[in-house]
Amino acid sequence: MATLIGARRDQAIWRDYLELTKPKVVVLMLITSLVGMFLATRAGVPWTVLVFGNLGIALCAGGAAAVNHVVDRRIDAVMARTHKRPMAEGRVSPIAALAFALFLAVAGLALLLAFTNPLAAWLTLASLLGYAVIYTGFLKRATPQNIVIGGLAGAAPPLLGWVAVTGHVSAEPLLLVLIIFAWTPPHFWALAIHRKEEYAKADIPMLPVTHGEHYTKVHILLYTFALLAVSFMPYVIHMSGLLYLACALVLGGRFLQWAWVLYRGSKPHAAINTFKYSIWYLLLLFIALLVDHYLLLNL
Repeated sequence: MATLIGARRDQAIWRDYLELTKPKVVVLMLITSLVGMFLATRAGVPWTVLVFGNLGIALCAGGAAAVNHVVDRRIDAVMARTHKRPMAEGRVSPIAALAFALFLAVAGLALLLAFTNPLAAWLTLASLLGYAVIYTGFLKRATPQNIVIGGLAGAAPPLLGWVAVTGHVSAEPLLLVLIIFAWTPPHFWALAIHRKEEYAKADIPMLPVTHGEHYTKVHILLYTFALLAVSFMPYVIHMSGLLYLACALVLGGRFLQWAWVLYRGSKPHAAINTFKYSIWYLLLLFIALLVDHYLLLNL
């Protein structure tokens, strides 16, 4: 019986540390990183870069997420969405979580230096510090524009993937970054409207808390229009073809529809449904980029 209890505790600890890395968020980041890698070359991505490059990016992202858990543990404890997180419930100590984050970051950077190139490693480090230190440690509590300014760190994965393959920065991956940068505010502000009371209770100056829901809905609609325009740019610069353009138009049109429904307040639960759709939007848009790229190669 004692052995069984100990095994359950070990399993719980393992799950707690996995949760610290925000695995669902990391998976979405890795999808955009993979797309950046495959779009960067017509000759195929070397398997070492594909495997160890993405593993390095994932480890660094997980390390940044763990720091976020440590810094936000008191906020998480008063929010319904996060109150059962390992740090909020005290299942993992701050020192242990920071040591875990440091291990992940060092391991990730070592893999990037060994199997990709120094520029990819340093850009990944800059992204890690941007999220874990600048956004989580300062911006999140300092301004209602926190997610706009801090969104640049979260938009970096396609650039990291591209640079891991090529060793240099060019216009195409920066455009991919711009797409995610424009996507982040309507994505996150929709969730912020849904969780407005919790953010207010935690004293986090999210836009719906400081400026009200109507103001936030207007800005979600404006940013969604901007996102639609930016999403057409890969076609404009001949980075992609008609298949991608059609997908961008359909996916973006649906996003605009949700943003309009949210603005009008014509459906219940519009905020959380807009948030959920935004995740599928980004995933499908980047898949469309990848499919279009390889379709063009075969024509």
